[in-house]
Amino acid sequence: MSTQSLFKVTLHPAGMWSQRIKRGKTLRITDLEGGANVSMLLYNADQPLERYNMPDTLKGQHIFHLSHPFCIHSDMGHLFASITKDTVGWHDTVCGCTSKELITEKYGESNFQLASNDFYRNGRENFLIELNKWGLGLKDMVPNINFFSKVVTDEVGNLEFVKNNSKAGDLIELRFEMDTIVILNTCPHPLDTSDTYNPKKVTLEVFDAPIVAKDDACRTSRPENERAFQHTENYYLLNS
Repeated sequence: MSTQSLFKVTLHPAGMWSQRIKRGKTLRITDLEGGANVSMLLYNADQPLERYNMPDTLKGQHIFHLSHPFCIHSDMGHLFASITKDTVGWHDTVCGCTSKELITEKYGESNFQLASNDFYRNGRENFLIELNKWGLGLKDMVPNINFFSKVVTDEVGNLEFVKNNSKAGDLIELRFEMDTIVILNTCPHPLDTSDTYNPKKVTLEVFDAPIVAKDDACRTSRPENERAFQHTENYYLLNS
């Protein structure tokens, strides 16, 4: 991967962002303070009816969480991205995002009229704001990824949020295998146990990625990933 970033931006706490990232680019997300949560949705940039699929991503790789060298699958058998680097080791895939009602219940009322731009934002509304910029909306929302956050289960399936999973300077790198609309926000995780509303800021950087080798760790991590790589390569071969 090139060491020279093509793009860099800092997202403030409870911020939101969306952009089209081309196949062959790497997105690096860095937790600047520790304890960040980055909720993400992914869509095929040329056909947004194709989007990130949580069940296929998990069952195909026999996993409950994301980390290197796992991949992120679409609902049409393609790969959106491969996790080529990860200093955290565990990223939540099952808990969704916060809503206005949940934020109010946990942290109290704080709207624009009361707090101006410091009001308490939530993941659902931030997602919808960014989705609308691409002609998408509520009907297009699917279960999202929560990067930097860890959730574990007990013997009967209860979910428990793990505090301090991510430290300042931790990062994850996503190498995009498709042209992708990336939609994300930095609102708190829905199971965050903090008594105060305290989302964290992150940086986003985009780099050129090297050509994927046949023995690439993400490609060879599971037979299902190899098949998805081949399917994605054929998709671009026939549409170039």
